[in-house]
Amino acid sequence: MTAFALDDPFDRRPGLPGPGGLLRTAADSIPPSGLVLLAIFSVQIGAGFAKELFTALPPSAVVFLRIAAGALIMAAVARPRLKGMSWRDWAVGLGFGATLALMNLTFYEALARLPMGVAVAIEFLGPLGVAVAASRRRLDLLWVALAGLGIALLAPWGQAETVSWAGIGFALVAGACWAGYILLSAAAGQRFPGTSGLSFAMIASVVVIAPVGVATGGADLLQPELLLIGIGVGLLSSVIPYSLELQALRRMPKQVFGILMSLEPAAAALIGVLLLNEILHLQQWAAIGCIVAASLGSTRSSRSR
Repeated sequence: MTAFALDDPFDRRPGLPGPGGLLRTAADSIPPSGLVLLAIFSVQIGAGFAKELFTALPPSAVVFLRIAAGALIMAAVARPRLKGMSWRDWAVGLGFGATLALMNLTFYEALARLPMGVAVAIEFLGPLGVAVAASRRRLDLLWVALAGLGIALLAPWGQAETVSWAGIGFALVAGACWAGYILLSAAAGQRFPGTSGLSFAMIASVVVIAPVGVATGGADLLQPELLLIGIGVGLLSSVIPYSLELQALRRMPKQVFGILMSLEPAAAALIGVLLLNEILHLQQWAAIGCIVAASLGSTRSSRSR
């Protein structure tokens, strides 16, 4: 995931610590591994609250609320500069934004049809595929096989009451978009300073998702309680984890960060049990374990290379 900054834009008076300085001081007192775990659980709690919103709004409308809330905060903190951008910069930024919108939309559609842990585990095949595709080691075939076993265990062979083929399809598309998000994030990082590339992408993603979100949500989007929950989802799913990840990456190796992030499917399953009462079968836990093990293995192989 791409990190989000809460630093310099807030610290404007050298003699007095601003909100960014206070947040950094608080973050510095937490070990970097703790920051990563907090970021993981923040994302999954945000997804849990988003799924609760599905009883009042369709997934596309919830996605619109989440991205719009995140984009407003991002634009205030890291406003992108459009002057002087080349057509290639525009292409990368707009492609980044469209991928971000499609990734969130398909993931939320999967979330509406699957338990949280299952949806996140399948989506995690995207970054796993990027890691394995960059390798030519035979050992990485083991991680592909483990991931394939996980998908086979998750397929609804007689378990259509908790897992649907449509949900699996949406999760696989979300995973493919996540892989594209990783590649486009790297390209945007080379063309945009700081986090302005992510800010530009989030603004573009709002434009992409707005027609669908507004059409499906309608007047319900203006209900104050739904707006507040949507803003909370945006904070928990985007702003807070991006901030924590950025602080963690400054104090720990990227490989260790990647290993910790591999725990995300397990964290999603745990939040699903605690927040949504989504009790998984033993077979589903085994499938999630296979995908987590595949992600851990590919990350460790990358570190050794």
